[in-house]
Amino acid sequence: MQLALESLRDIRYGLRSLRRSPGFAVAAILTLALGIGANTAIFSVLHGVVLSPLPYRQPDRLVVVTLFSRSLNYPIATSYPDFLDWQRSARSFEEMSAWVTRGFDLTSPGEPEHFAGKEISAGFFHTLGAKLAAGREFTAEEDRHGGTLSAIVSDRLASRRFSNSAAALGKTITLSGSDYTIVGVLPADFRFENEQADVYTPIGNGNPTVRTDRSIHSAVAVARLRPGITLAQAHAELDSIQEQIDRLYPAISRGLGAWTEPLKQYLVGEVSGTLLLLLGAVSLVLLIACANVANLTLVRGAARAREFALRLALGAGRSQVIRQLITESVLLSLLGGALGIAIARWGLIAVLAVAPASLPRAENIAVSGPVLWFALAVSAAVGIAFGFWPALKGSNTDLQSALKEGGRGSTPGRDRTQRILVVAQMALALVLLAGASLLFRTIQNLWAVNPGFDARNVITFQVGLSASAVETGPKTRAAYQQLMDRLRQIPGVEAADIACLVPLSQQDNSGPFWFGQRPASLAEAPRALYYWTGPEYIKTMRIPLLRGRYLAPADTLQSQPVVVIDSLMAAQYFGGRDPVGQTITVHQWGEARIVGVVQHVRHWTLDNGMPLFDKPQIYASFYQLLDKWVPAFRPDMRVALRTPLNDAAVLPAIKNAVYGVIDNEPVYNIRSMTELVAGSMSRQRLPMILLMTFAALALLLAAVGIYGVISYLMARRVHEIGIRMALGATKRDVFAMLLGQGLKLALAGVIIGALATAVLTRVVAGFSHLLFGVSAGDPLTFAAVSLCLIAASLLACYLPARRAADLDPMAALRHE
Repeated sequence: MQLALESLRDIRYGLRSLRRSPGFAVAAILTLALGIGANTAIFSVLHGVVLSPLPYRQPDRLVVVTLFSRSLNYPIATSYPDFLDWQRSARSFEEMSAWVTRGFDLTSPGEPEHFAGKEISAGFFHTLGAKLAAGREFTAEEDRHGGTLSAIVSDRLASRRFSNSAAALGKTITLSGSDYTIVGVLPADFRFENEQADVYTPIGNGNPTVRTDRSIHSAVAVARLRPGITLAQAHAELDSIQEQIDRLYPAISRGLGAWTEPLKQYLVGEVSGTLLLLLGAVSLVLLIACANVANLTLVRGAARAREFALRLALGAGRSQVIRQLITESVLLSLLGGALGIAIARWGLIAVLAVAPASLPRAENIAVSGPVLWFALAVSAAVGIAFGFWPALKGSNTDLQSALKEGGRGSTPGRDRTQRILVVAQMALALVLLAGASLLFRTIQNLWAVNPGFDARNVITFQVGLSASAVETGPKTRAAYQQLMDRLRQIPGVEAADIACLVPLSQQDNSGPFWFGQRPASLAEAPRALYYWTGPEYIKTMRIPLLRGRYLAPADTLQSQPVVVIDSLMAAQYFGGRDPVGQTITVHQWGEARIVGVVQHVRHWTLDNGMPLFDKPQIYASFYQLLDKWVPAFRPDMRVALRTPLNDAAVLPAIKNAVYGVIDNEPVYNIRSMTELVAGSMSRQRLPMILLMTFAALALLLAAVGIYGVISYLMARRVHEIGIRMALGATKRDVFAMLLGQGLKLALAGVIIGALATAVLTRVVAGFSHLLFGVSAGDPLTFAAVSLCLIAASLLACYLPARRAADLDPMAALRHE
């Protein structure tokens, strides 16, 4: 009780003390608010993406199961037949389901529109532990070939097409030319993976080729561990099952194992490392803010020396003075934290604005309860951290000198502490400046990379084809040929054609190939990235032809199968020999003759940050694709169109051309290749923008810190300056003296910061892999940021040094 009363008294006294020093209080609160607000904003992202549990029942028991390619040393998707074998045989799981990502063209009721969706197995949502808002899941009868066509839709789709969830149940929608009955509606807040899917259909009633072919790896399984079963035990069982599959189907599955990982790890991926890196960086900003406020508190403590002396002389103990000063510090910090929460809300809006669309679990990011507790804990800790040392200094006041001097002056120890804090600020600011500059140079280097094609003036989009246009392979090819003819006639269009994927779109279409004799197992065969394209696609993308010829309109089902390979395949498999005229075997297609070699295209990232995926590339004509494969590739077909006109000018003409062929079907996923190139840098762009923001804030705080110290030293040395000037020192000498003191502090901070940065950029996981074309210890970057920091320090010292140089010597000599 006594302690509570004393604490309450300290709080009241602290508030009165802060009201008497409004300038100090405002400066300290704003400084802390910036540091705490930035930390709270980044922690909000980290909490929403990484730390918060998945919104499913007992999410820690959910795991993802896929295949593992021993030849690639990397996990890959599984086939639907493999999933069925796992589902039947595995005993480590309560249940297991699978999904395949795909899109749907909804043409009725209402206007045609494309929706992202998934094909899922029966029991998918029950496996996750997610409840539907209305209706039910798919039955086993629906999840088989020839079963009733049923669909589960999102709340968003149900609201837009049928006004609400209840009204949607039992209604019929037309998806990609087939009629489906809606049997369930998802909750409004349901999310799975990064993309919000609006349509779910049974995987067992999907494409028959994908459903039956064990060599097509397009599915991913999610399973729920039984109580008491560990991930390692489940993995061992699945590996045993996969070995049996290997023995049954050696020509396909030999060389494949099982891969298991927690569902959250699968969804979050490597972004957790980047977010932890950013949290560490923004913590440096908070340390700089603390050092700044500690310096302000030391200066204020010097002015309050007489107050402390009087309190000690009247019988107050050192512990009471320390407690009072720490209470004031914590009050400042809590007030700064309250303002910091408001800053965090604004900052979070800015962070999400620059965050990549692929940021997982972005819908969970908010200033939530745990985030508020984090802000409160940080505020309290910061208050104690920056207040403890000044409190010790204040309680060590020399009574006789403080009472005699009337509260003026300081001690050498206090001056030394202030200098140490300024040097620490400079060092921390250099760390942030160096990190931001290295990422900035990385972005510059990426923009200078030749991706293997000309991204300028290229628009890509997808087109939904009506059911009547895709009844057979020949009708599908004819529809695309007619569409290309109309698109090429648009004024301003230089070239246009189709492809099943385009570079930097994060889409995969890899498969096995071989030269000569077939490998014993497809899983051990080399793999290439297949572009099924129209004959003009390579020219449209302006991919340089190195040897031979392009694909041609004459390459059809009636002619010999031909392919164009890239320079990577030519170098790996032919060395100095000419590949043109050689024969290559493509799985599920047969032998084809190589007719040309083009430059390798950076398909995944500009920095080759995914070397395991950087495979050789094969271009084959969509018009030579076997009829049974046309339905599998048609939903992925994109149009690449080259035109100097901007999107707004050319899109109406594109839609008119499309509607003239396929009767008002949706045109969607409209992206320019320049957008895709910029999007491929998202891994570096977000940390670069945030680090540059943190570095600018750190530089400002460090400059303010050194300005405050030099101003304080000048105020303490006015009498000394007067004596120097009376003995012959010029204004230039005084100016140089104080400027030199600031320069010494800055240089010390630069040296310490450079050493710290050199260590951190090498040992901090997640930073070096973000760099491209520049090393973590790049001397040019370190020299540039060091000069920047020194220049900012000199600028901060300029005003107090100039004021000192302009002092009247007589007034300075009379100064006490």
